[in-house]
Amino acid sequence: MDATIVLLPGDGIGPEIVAQARRVLDVVAQQFGHSFTMPEHAIGGNAIDSFGDPLPEATLTACKNSQAVLLGAVGGPKWDDPNAKTRPEAGLLRIRKEMGLFANLRPTKTWDELLDASPLKREIVAGTDILFVRELTGGIYFGESGRRPHPSGEEAWNTMIYSTGEIERVVRVAADAARKRRGKLTMVDKANVLESSRLWRQVSERLMKTEYPDLAYNVVLVDSMAMHLISRPREFDVVVTENLFGDILTDEASMLPGSLGLLPSASIGSSGPGLFEPIHGSAPDIAGKNLANPLATILATAMMLRHSMAMNAEADAIENSVSRVLKSGLRTKDIAGGGESVGTTEMGNAVVKSLIG
Repeated sequence: MDATIVLLPGDGIGPEIVAQARRVLDVVAQQFGHSFTMPEHAIGGNAIDSFGDPLPEATLTACKNSQAVLLGAVGGPKWDDPNAKTRPEAGLLRIRKEMGLFANLRPTKTWDELLDASPLKREIVAGTDILFVRELTGGIYFGESGRRPHPSGEEAWNTMIYSTGEIERVVRVAADAARKRRGKLTMVDKANVLESSRLWRQVSERLMKTEYPDLAYNVVLVDSMAMHLISRPREFDVVVTENLFGDILTDEASMLPGSLGLLPSASIGSSGPGLFEPIHGSAPDIAGKNLANPLATILATAMMLRHSMAMNAEADAIENSVSRVLKSGLRTKDIAGGGESVGTTEMGNAVVKSLIG
């Protein structure tokens, strides 16, 4: 297969971890007889510096014309001025909207070799394997917002709006995924308070009854879900929720395996290329120091091959290589627990070596 994969290294540690993912993709192409063209484009803070725009038109056009997009990370203290005209994160929100990427898939699983890296007891987290499906292009992040005068100074507002169609399409993504896993779907809302959550509950329950009666389905309030993730995470299979709740819950869940450096994500739409990335940020404090864990980005390449190109064998090869490297005892600093650790490049070397066999 000939494929164009757009690389968006971004800011902070982004260029370092994407460089390791590129090496892995080069080996996969050689091993399986593919040809990957991998142009790099600007996004985030570096794009603001070079083009005055966190998502230049050239970047967006290249992404839309590709088979898939691999992103490193965006942002950093250099661009954190709240009075700035634009911020790196605006590029992320826009690319999701422009490419129609309405569903964010975040697998959260624990590795037996790393259970002691988790802040929770191993008997609580062992065997955790959750797929979060977060609605990505609606809700409060995209609703109307503003400020106006108030007797005390100012008041600010944000609007959370969802339509039936927006809810249906992301719930179907989650339900289809549950059918391929353990057959359990949990929908998270705040229907005891929010009208938008009541619509989520109504639409979801109708879909479960009419289209997915084979699934075990339940509903959990978002505040209860925050507690359940800490007390009994193994009980959940696929979890679907709206944008804001998904943002918060997936960050909470990311601590279960012990490090952000282990978890990939995929943002997909009804058609066209998807966007794949690690869930962690740009970590500017360790940028350029060969300390970042590249495994989340490497695992994101596996998700990319699986979801955007139907290359299941290639994705399995990457995931199995990462597993073998972890079983061998190799660790970056974030998962070393105070023991010996290797750098970004060395971990990339190990995965490449494992892939080659």
